[in-house]
Amino acid sequence: MMPVFKSSRRDFNFGPWKLTAARTHIIKSAEAERLAEELHMPCVPEMMFGDNVLRIQHESRFGIEFNATDALRCVNNAQGMVKVACAEEWQESRSESEHTKEVVKPYDWTYTTNYKGTLLGDTLKLKVSATTEHIDTEKLKAREQIMFFEEVLLFEDELHDHGVSSLSVKIRVMPSSFFVLLRFFLRVDGVLIRMNDTRLYHEHVPPALFTDPNEIAQYLPVRENICEKLEFPENVCPESAAAPEGT
Repeated sequence: MMPVFKSSRRDFNFGPWKLTAARTHIIKSAEAERLAEELHMPCVPEMMFGDNVLRIQHESRFGIEFNATDALRCVNNAQGMVKVACAEEWQESRSESEHTKEVVKPYDWTYTTNYKGTLLGDTLKLKVSATTEHIDTEKLKAREQIMFFEEVLLFEDELHDHGVSSLSVKIRVMPSSFFVLLRFFLRVDGVLIRMNDTRLYHEHVPPALFTDPNEIAQYLPVRENICEKLEFPENVCPESAAAPEGT
């Protein structure tokens, strides 16, 4: 028996950003079958929250959102499938769908996905580029007021009682930043545990800090770092130069 979920929608505005977190019920069987056919899968996860979404959008309309349908589009059916005895049993248990026999490509029954979010915007969009920078985890450990927090489950499947496959996203907003964690979690009992994490971090400096050099310093990027040392003149012993004079 599937659990009952209470629908909710929360909007939160801060600075130029608007957050939307929507949580609702599992999609109906007819919609699930239509979606599975569209994605060329025998079926979608048992608990498929097709209308759940976490959206972060700038007032200029660009942004990023996280939803289950786009996540399933990223399931790699060509490689990396878990080949275990229970896989066949699980697929047989899901063979009721009429279009199952029409599926021609391989099927990753674990729903492993490398989804990192869906970029929003028409004329303006976030740009994805490689970087060697990392999120400063020390800043995340700082004690700050949590202005907004939400966790949204996108899909979950118990893999015919052989484990669990799930995708969820959560966000927390602080006065100085917001942090998003998108996590795919897979456990196949007695075989493996896998996690794909995507972390998104954005600092927004409160204007009140602009006039405080000590506080604003931690937010300024280092543009140039020059290291120098002062050396004593030749023939001068550093110990004697540093010795105090008697009185």
